Amino acid sequence: MSSEEPGTLDLDKLFAARLQAARARPYLATALFALHTVESRQVPTMGVDRHWRCYVSPGFVDRTPVEELAAVWVHEVSHLLRDHHGRSDRVARERGLTGPGERLRMNIAADCEINDDIYGDGLVRPRGAVRPTALGLDEGQLMEDYLRQFTLGAWTQSMAWLDCGSGADGLGREWELGPDGAHGLSAQEQDAVRFRVAQGLKGRPGNAPEGWRRWAEKAFHPPQPWRELLGAAVRSAASGSGAGEDYSYGRPARRSVSLPGVVLPSLRRRPPRVSVIIDTSGSVSDTELGSALLEVAAISRAVGGRRDLVTVVPCDAAARIAHPLCRAEGIPLMGGGGTDLRTGFATALRTRPRPDVVVVLTDGQTPWPDARPACRTVVGLFPRQGTSWDEEDADHVPDRPPAWARVVDIG
Repeated sequence: MSSEEPGTLDLDKLFAARLQAARARPYLATALFALHTVESRQVPTMGVDRHWRCYVSPGFVDRTPVEELAAVWVHEVSHLLRDHHGRSDRVARERGLTGPGERLRMNIAADCEINDDIYGDGLVRPRGAVRPTALGLDEGQLMEDYLRQFTLGAWTQSMAWLDCGSGADGLGREWELGPDGAHGLSAQEQDAVRFRVAQGLKGRPGNAPEGWRRWAEKAFHPPQPWRELLGAAVRSAASGSGAGEDYSYGRPARRSVSLPGVVLPSLRRRPPRVSVIIDTSGSVSDTELGSALLEVAAISRAVGGRRDLVTVVPCDAAARIAHPLCRAEGIPLMGGGGTDLRTGFATALRTRPRPDVVVVLTDGQTPWPDARPACRTVVGLFPRQGTSWDEEDADHVPDRPPAWARVVDIG
């Protein structure tokens, strides 16, 4: 049967709409064309599952203009790119939310996150698209935030038909093909699509909405609790007694008023200096070294983007030089032998001016200094399976970092 016969899915119209969506949002093209189309008369309009299949109602395609279909394509793929199914599952576990009613709330909240900024600039708003203002809520928030601010009731009765599939709220549907169905994307393939989209947004953001730019930043460099800890340590070092203080004549002291003709210097607080020691021994993988360079970039942002305040010390069994941070990509992470980060500490503490904070990125296979350094120390540990690793002793279990260091697992 041809796609033009009654009751069948008009693929020509559907794919023309997808092409229009890709032209309106070129940075989403990789994701749009990664979706596999499945005809379904059970889905109200269009919906996606967590395996990147797009279920389409033939009747919905027949009665909907191509311009609106293009917008629905972008809406549905946005659920998958923003991992609304995984995030909904986590929220359900954390908050004890069960049942289809709660999943409907998650679908509505996810739509609010998407619909506040994806339309316009060549993409029309579809009829019935849920916006935060329809619930009396502010725009620009995340799904998790919206969930805390509304319940199902009179304001949501008109949204009861909403069903974007498990790709929006994590709850499987009877009309979905499930994990064993054909043409689904593996977790690795899904990550590859997200990375390609984020790469396009980061390289040429153009007029992309702020929400998508924030998403791309997180996709490239996802926030981790350890970075929050580092930021707290840096702020603590900056505000500690005697830390980061110096006298300056650039702004006279207020007490100069009482001494006519005398200019007194004022006490100014400077930003903290950070030295990053990176473990380059043979037990640290190339992937972890690449992750370490990303962390260095995050540390630079933690001190206000002042790269002159950050130095990097590559270290295996010896540490040779502390590199000023000019470009993180250009730091030579040479090594491959054993590990003794005590030499890294010695090199970092010999730099002038001395650091206010030392950050160590390591797998923990190292001896540690006996004495506490004269600055705050944060240790980021790369994860290890089992107990530990030692090329000469399979039963070796390394010492934990000393009590004077703030320790957090990376990844």
